[in-house]
Order: sequence, then C-alpha cells, then structure tokens
Amino acid sequence: MANSWQGGPSPGHSYQQGTIPPGGPGWAGPPVLVAHGSLSRRFMAYLLDIVFIFGFSCLLWLAISFLGVITFGVAWVLYAILPASGIIYSAITVGGPRQSTLGMRMLGLRAVRATTGAPVDWITAAVHALLFYVALSTFLLWLLDIGIGLLRADRRMGHDLVIDLAVVHDA
Repeated sequence: MANSWQGGPSPGHSYQQGTIPPGGPGWAGPPVLVAHGSLSRRFMAYLLDIVFIFGFSCLLWLAISFLGVITFGVAWVLYAILPASGIIYSAITVGGPRQSTLGMRMLGLRAVRATTGAPVDWITAAVHALLFYVALSTFLLWLLDIGIGLLRADRRMGHDLVIDLAVVHDA
C-alpha cells in the first residue's frame, strides 16, 4: 500500500482530532487528498458495474432456480433477495480484500475509510451501496448527492460523508 498512515500519530508526536498528523518517510497524507477528480471515474465504474450486477443477478437467479428444484420449491423463497443483488454485489466486492467493485478495479479506484485509510468492512460497503441506491432513486437526493461531490475539493459525495468513506485512486 502506497500510504503507510494507519490513523494514529507517529511516535513522539500527538495531534488533535481532525488535524493531519505529521508524517514520516513514505507518508503521502490522508487518502482523501488523492481522491480529487474521481467523480467521472466513479460514474464510468458505475456504468460498468450495472453490467456486472446484471450478470450477477442472472447467476443468482439460476442458482435459486436450481436450488428450488432440488428442494421441491422451498428455496424459491430466496427470489426475494434478487432486488438487493446490487447491494450484495457491493458488499462482497467493496467489503472484500481488493476494496473495489469490478468496475472500480477497471478504472483504478478503491474504497477506504476517509479518516484512517483503513479497509472497508462488508457491512459498511452494503450500507454505502444502500445509501447510494436510495439517493439514486430520488431525483432531488441524487442531485444533492452529486452537488456535494462537485462542491467538495476531495470529491466525496453525500453518501460517502454519512459513513466516512472515500473512493481513492488505487496506486
């Protein structure tokens, strides 16, 4: 990882909450500072992810169909999770070891905790996706979400701010 800052002060230094700690060799600053200009990449990654989510949904549908046949219809109850396939996809990929969806990987992006640069767990990734889809489903919230991203220097959108997440360039 190019950024060696793990969220705490370096030995012999202290800092107040919200300030940037002094860095040593190899310290590139908090990961949010390198997120500038990622909105267009995020949009393109989302367009790619729509295709991957469709494929994931088709595979999930086939798996549920097969399980339903061998369980005499009992597993067909799992069809109820199909509308949440985008959230499941994000939880698996962003919450996984590579910290990015397939579209984000193709465009050199990954998700990290904004304040510490730490990896994102799968629950946070799922909540992040849920907040994104809620904002996307309502025009005014979507407009506000994008507006926040355009006005901020670090290009973090509204749903990123709510859960302390940043999408950064993967170095």
